[in-house]
Amino acid sequence: MHVRRAAGGASAALMMAMVLGACGGTASSASSDGLADAPGLTADISAAAANPATVSPLPGTADASPATQISFLGASGNTGLQVTDVRVVGSRSGAHSGRLEAYSTGTGASFLPSRPFLAGERVTVHALIQSGAGAPSRAATTTFTIAYQASFSQAPFPNNPGDSGAVQHYVSAPGLTPSTVTITTPSKPGAAPGDFFLAPYQGTGSPGPMIVDQHGQLVWFHPLPSGDSATNFQVQSYEGKPVLTWWQGKILGVGFGQGENLIYNGAYQQIAQVKAGNGYHADLHEIRLTPQGTAWIDIFDPIHANLTSVKGSSNGILSDSVIEEIDVKTGLVMWEWHALGHIAITDSFNPLPGGDRPWDYVHINSVDPGSSGDVLLSGRNTWTLYDVNMRTGGFNWRLGGGGRSDFKLGPGVKFYWQHDAEFQPGGLISVFDNGSDPPKEKQSRGLLLAPNFSNHTVRLVKQFTNPTKTLLAESQANMLSLPGGDWLLGYGRLPNFTEFDSSGHVLFDATLGKNVQNFRTYLSPWSGHPGSTPALAIQSGAAGTLTVAASWNGATEVASWQVLAGASPTSLTPTASAPKSGFQTSIAVKPTPAYLAVRALNASGGVIGLSPTIKP
Repeated sequence: MHVRRAAGGASAALMMAMVLGACGGTASSASSDGLADAPGLTADISAAAANPATVSPLPGTADASPATQISFLGASGNTGLQVTDVRVVGSRSGAHSGRLEAYSTGTGASFLPSRPFLAGERVTVHALIQSGAGAPSRAATTTFTIAYQASFSQAPFPNNPGDSGAVQHYVSAPGLTPSTVTITTPSKPGAAPGDFFLAPYQGTGSPGPMIVDQHGQLVWFHPLPSGDSATNFQVQSYEGKPVLTWWQGKILGVGFGQGENLIYNGAYQQIAQVKAGNGYHADLHEIRLTPQGTAWIDIFDPIHANLTSVKGSSNGILSDSVIEEIDVKTGLVMWEWHALGHIAITDSFNPLPGGDRPWDYVHINSVDPGSSGDVLLSGRNTWTLYDVNMRTGGFNWRLGGGGRSDFKLGPGVKFYWQHDAEFQPGGLISVFDNGSDPPKEKQSRGLLLAPNFSNHTVRLVKQFTNPTKTLLAESQANMLSLPGGDWLLGYGRLPNFTEFDSSGHVLFDATLGKNVQNFRTYLSPWSGHPGSTPALAIQSGAAGTLTVAASWNGATEVASWQVLAGASPTSLTPTASAPKSGFQTSIAVKPTPAYLAVRALNASGGVIGLSPTIKP
């Protein structure tokens, strides 16, 4: 997400954070291994690499939370890690007692201090790590500084009204009023099967996670409480089963979200939630589950900082981007990384805001863990992709930006204000090039890039642009790889989403209502079995005819509907039926019975759901 609307309300700082050289000057050039980025950071990276486990906050972190825990994470697959003799000392607050809690993955533990640290103090940590039974104990250390966290406006991002006619309404489900979905190019041969997973907000309809089929017909909608929005609605895997995940919370006028991530099963029941740790709130940009039962999320943390090196205030407010890997079962933070101290503020292309609005200097908007102890991040406001070494927090490489790239960019590769960088098979990388805000290109593009680590070049393999519409998305958006070589582009700030084949031909195109936004768009097979019962409503017709409207929010196996009627609730028999037709199916009934119900049938004619009985 990226918004540029002014918002006030942040209080004046009592003290300011003096955070590393990255907050005060230019970064040094990359070292031969591509890890060094900010003055004074090389020693911290070396200290991190020497630890027998990855310790977070990483050595040299300049703006850790006062409520931080200390995370000790072993290498992938090391399930015998033992942590003992933890000593934590704040330069002002003194020694901290606490308790150790193990990760459900068996790969380490977190030390939870019994009281918070003090702003501005330096914290030193020493512990003993044993990598398995019988293995010798080795010392693990980290040193970090506590941030002066800033207050800021909690005003929500103002709603941009849309078209009242672009809202869905159902008499059998009056509480469901999401945006319409208009198909502008129906699915062509070769289009990927599955349902579309959207989370519309803004405009006139209700915000919330929404599933629609290939015809734009509603499958499931989950309306949210007033003031809440959702993003990143998709199918993922948790404990070996398909689940629905999304972020839910408040989208603030300062340009980021504060909320939590939810995990629902196939019966549309919440089975887990992923909250940010260390006193933070989860931002809206990422929720990515792993087979190990962990979740990658992002956080925005406004802090007080010296911004004079970029012609700002010596007591300014800067939004740092923080990445966490969370153990879903325990909620513990397993790994944490802060952009500040690794990415120089002078690398930003985002102008300083006016007033006391936090400056969003880097805006990390996607997180994709790699297979070699690394994680790929996209920095929207630096026009750069970063491959972060999880052991050290430094960079294996950087791609793009204004001069710090470790690669020479080939023709057509350069991107601006990008989103959703992901690793792809064969060493490729996909990224959505917004190219806008302010505009740098005429059309947003989906890019498939081939980095060459031998000669440090990047080649454009493919690009995807809509041939019939000029779509320049100033914020949000994603690029999704589909079976058969197809690609799905969701345009985020714009209400469009388009499927392309491998040659760039449009296989499907659709749009939400006017001014509706949808951070990312996903396509996936889905089978839903709601725990609720079917719903029905009755409308009177001419000459004593009734129209029965039937629906079942989220049920994916309904093939037809059957109306049951009778003189009493216990004597209902089938009286009419009809194939399922979209989300809501209407069936005419005559004469008017004393009692009515509907039941849902699957493709084999089996009964899979029965509504309550009502009296017309």
